[in-house]
Amino acid sequence: MFGIFNDKLPEIAEAKIFFGSTEETKEKKQERKSPFDGKVVSNAPVCDADDTVQALKIAKMASKEAAKSPLSQRILWLEDVAQKLTEQKEAFAMMLAKEVAKPIAFSRIEVERCVETIRVTAMELAHLHGETIPTDIMPSGKKILAYFRREPVGVVACITPFNFPLNLVAHKIAPALGAGNAVVLKPTPEAPMVAYMFAKLFVDSKYAVQDALSVVYGDAEVGSTLVQSDIPRVISFTGSVQVGNIITKQAGIKKVSLELGGNAATYIDTSADLESAAKRCAFGAFYNSGQVCISLQRIYVHETVYEAFTTLVAQETSQLKVGSPYDEETFMGPLIDEESKNRAKTWIASAQNEGARVVAGGKEVEGIFAPTVMADVRDDMKIICEEVFAPIVSLVAVPSYEVAVKKMNDSPYGLQFSIFTNDLKMTQTFIEDAECGGVVINDIPTLRFDVQPYGGSKLSGVGREGPKWALEEFTEVKSIIIC
Repeated sequence: MFGIFNDKLPEIAEAKIFFGSTEETKEKKQERKSPFDGKVVSNAPVCDADDTVQALKIAKMASKEAAKSPLSQRILWLEDVAQKLTEQKEAFAMMLAKEVAKPIAFSRIEVERCVETIRVTAMELAHLHGETIPTDIMPSGKKILAYFRREPVGVVACITPFNFPLNLVAHKIAPALGAGNAVVLKPTPEAPMVAYMFAKLFVDSKYAVQDALSVVYGDAEVGSTLVQSDIPRVISFTGSVQVGNIITKQAGIKKVSLELGGNAATYIDTSADLESAAKRCAFGAFYNSGQVCISLQRIYVHETVYEAFTTLVAQETSQLKVGSPYDEETFMGPLIDEESKNRAKTWIASAQNEGARVVAGGKEVEGIFAPTVMADVRDDMKIICEEVFAPIVSLVAVPSYEVAVKKMNDSPYGLQFSIFTNDLKMTQTFIEDAECGGVVINDIPTLRFDVQPYGGSKLSGVGREGPKWALEEFTEVKSIIIC
């Protein structure tokens, strides 16, 4: 056990830079205040372009040894980190609650998911192989030995967001390191200590590849330096469309993997179990304060069951406990910052002025923006057209499935959609019709299993996460012919 990573974390925890396996700090630091009570909970060094270049150069040198490291060592490395994380679950969960105000019960779930992500990645490494190619399949070919194999790209730059500051880091660095690369991580400024604690498990492992992981903290300057450098061969980013667009323009000739959010929607059919659907929709819309890329934002309801479903989902929403992230019973805590809360208020006021109704929430509960259900929302309202990233869900009455799926697809985003129905033919049709990266039947579009491929179409991004698919993103194919 590391001294500071027990259940009794220091009042103000200090993150440090990792220049490869060497920890360093700087005089200038950035404080992180809890979104819940405003108390300073951690601080981190303020890095600049020079720090980022130093980390990249170390990663470039380390990538040679990483590529040569035995697969068995890298599997043991991941398994060791997963075990240490399991042992320190409560400390990590508490730091999540402190830095991003994630309710402690869900913070523990994130730690558990992170452990699973690492272990599945370790298992998938056994399948990271190539295959022989029958070159005599064509008349112009001949029978010789030809095959391909996958090799590490070299250096991977990972940029991660605040909403899942532990598990989304794992989705990037575990496959990248497991595949034999070196990594430079720029974690979200909102959770530097979570990232530092996690990186330290990798760096301090007895199976670690020396200098294979570096961590630098900062915002635009650090991010731009990472992206524009010729050293990384892959940029893996999770965040906003605006930043994703900048990365695409700055990256140059390298592989770019982007998970950029969405505007998740579901359809409630007349054949659906309305009570069950309402319960799940309330969860999917307000889990993590709506700060999820696949948070349920749009609910299209058949007009014949619209009023009944509206009542049910409003009732379910009103029963959700809002409050302190340290309370075991809390379902939803505060938004990440005041700006996000004020934006949510503005969008609701705008929708109300245009004729929408608040049927649940719409106000603050002890300073926390309450989960809010909006009814009678129209397609032209901002609250339904753009990604809100707040605890707001909009209800729209539709006359048919066909109208619902058309409205779902009429969005610049295409991450995940779902449908609640007991009509098998409608289910089959929806799987074909939905223009998105993931489809869920009889549950919320917020449902994600970490072992699955995850990513979207249109503005929702490029590439896929999930251990198996991330390993493909972080490797490249080498073709071999032996005559």
